[in-house]
Amino acid sequence: MSLEQHYTEILGQLGEDVTREGLLDTPKRAAKAMQYLCKGYQQTLEEVTNGALFSSDNSEMVLVKNIELYSLCEHHMLPFIGKAHVAYLPNGKVLGLSKVARIVDMYARRLQIQENLTREIAEAVQTVTGAWGVAVVIEAQHMCMMMRGVEKQNSSMVTSVMLGQFRENAATRSEFLGLVK
Repeated sequence: MSLEQHYTEILGQLGEDVTREGLLDTPKRAAKAMQYLCKGYQQTLEEVTNGALFSSDNSEMVLVKNIELYSLCEHHMLPFIGKAHVAYLPNGKVLGLSKVARIVDMYARRLQIQENLTREIAEAVQTVTGAWGVAVVIEAQHMCMMMRGVEKQNSSMVTSVMLGQFRENAATRSEFLGLVK
């Protein structure tokens, strides 16, 4: 059974008339949207970074702030929306600027929880760059908490992962956290 057929079945199970005009193309659109929202499964780290790693003498922090992200939680398949801040301490190599955002997108476009997404991004940047340290902070609002359940509209979740020097060196960690506030 195709994804489109499954959406037709889901709409019927919800009590909808799947033959009414407004829903005629909904299963096809929903299937296409879900495939797009989960396109990270079809991507690899090598593809998204595409060799954009360059020699550099810079050893100071590289920080990309406010990378918007859109993901789906694995528990309810509802969106969580937010921003990621990603930093690393180069060890002879720097990553093309857009590639940091592409790494965030690749992992965000999969079903998971925010805690794991934060770690996946940090570990991917570490793997690609061989950096002395990597730090990632994600702040997001979760529709599963806003639209259902406790229905808390102004809540947000903040997660962080610190690797290498960001974990071991309090001054480096403080500098990063000061820059992202």
